[in-house]
Amino acid sequence: MPNLKKSVAASAMGNATEWFDYGVYAATATYLTDAFFPGELGTLGTMLGFAVSFVLRPVGGMVWGPLGDRVGRKVVLATTILLMAAATGLIGVLPTHGQVGVLAPILLILLRVVQGFSTGGEYGGAATYLAECASDKKRGFFGSFLEFGTLGGFVGGSAVVLLCQLILGSEAMHDWGWRIPFLIAIPLGAIGWYLRTRLDESPVFTEVNEKEHPESGLRILLATYWREVLILFGLVVALNVANYTLLTYQPTYLQNTIGMGESTTTAMVLIGQLVMMLCVPFFGKLSDRVGRRPMWLFSLVGLAVFAVPMYWLMGQGTGWAILGFVVLGLLYVPQLSTISATFPAIFPTHVRYAGFALGYNLSTAIFGGTAPLVNEAVIEGTGWSLFPAVYMVGASLVGLVAWAFLRETAGTSLRGTEVPDADPHHSAAEKQSVA
Repeated sequence: MPNLKKSVAASAMGNATEWFDYGVYAATATYLTDAFFPGELGTLGTMLGFAVSFVLRPVGGMVWGPLGDRVGRKVVLATTILLMAAATGLIGVLPTHGQVGVLAPILLILLRVVQGFSTGGEYGGAATYLAECASDKKRGFFGSFLEFGTLGGFVGGSAVVLLCQLILGSEAMHDWGWRIPFLIAIPLGAIGWYLRTRLDESPVFTEVNEKEHPESGLRILLATYWREVLILFGLVVALNVANYTLLTYQPTYLQNTIGMGESTTTAMVLIGQLVMMLCVPFFGKLSDRVGRRPMWLFSLVGLAVFAVPMYWLMGQGTGWAILGFVVLGLLYVPQLSTISATFPAIFPTHVRYAGFALGYNLSTAIFGGTAPLVNEAVIEGTGWSLFPAVYMVGASLVGLVAWAFLRETAGTSLRGTEVPDADPHHSAAEKQSVA
């Protein structure tokens, strides 16, 4: 399947570029604090710089999503990866607070806003495109490679920062070395753009666009498929509170809360991410056999039960911190590995990109991207070091409510303008009740 392999590579590369930035930003948080937010509340400023990139993600979703449903997935994906890579690379050449004063954090936040706007169309589009290109019976397996790219970007970002720390030392990293990882995003983005410009359009989108010409857009989405948007929204609350707490906030948490060293923290998070990364294709393939709903149920219940004990364990020393992080990471992977198979299948083809982009990015902006800021603010204000775990438990409970309304779509076709459902009797009963 050479075309499918090309689609997988191009989609995963773009996702890796997006998450390379987030991985680098998380791993260089202490250096960015010194460079752009000096002062007592510096860490909060850095977390605000992270969170603000999510403010325009829903706006980006409202722009890129409907556009992708009208003109196609391919064009939008090629555009968003260029914007992302350019904004990330420019962070590496910004002047610091010591050089230009308050202008430095303003420029940093502006670039994070550009990243947020472009990301609003990147992730939903890549997942939608990949789900529509994969075969129905292997959508979980091939879709999981998009999340393999997610963790690959995070691992790559963390690994580059760790390598720079080991080669340059702490003083050079604080002075100028933190810039190097951001600059690497430019060639990564260029490779991703090249791969995406050579893709064929999604066959599912092409078929519907040529044969049925359905009306699409936000009005149709919100008027007809608001239930599906709410289901996706609730699942993403659980998904991204866990994601941004475990993969983004964790280095800051371990350094500031339990006093772990910079290089040790980066190495620990890198080990956990590598373990998760290796497990993603396995869980994706498993979801093709057992279904998406059982995978999500296992993960949501597991995180709700084990988040607090594992965070307590992290405070007992470096070895225990690694164990606790790996356990929570493995419990989270069943969600992560099935995103590209689960979320696009919630919507029919003519509103799939818009539905994914709007529901995902709105939930991420409110609950996911703000998770590091909320965690840091509560810990600084109360000294309650277990708050991130409790926050994760609450998000998992929200996810369980949404899960109760999630249709099983493993093995189901994504073609046409009907909501996909693995149970044809369920779909027929719904039509009769509406009639």
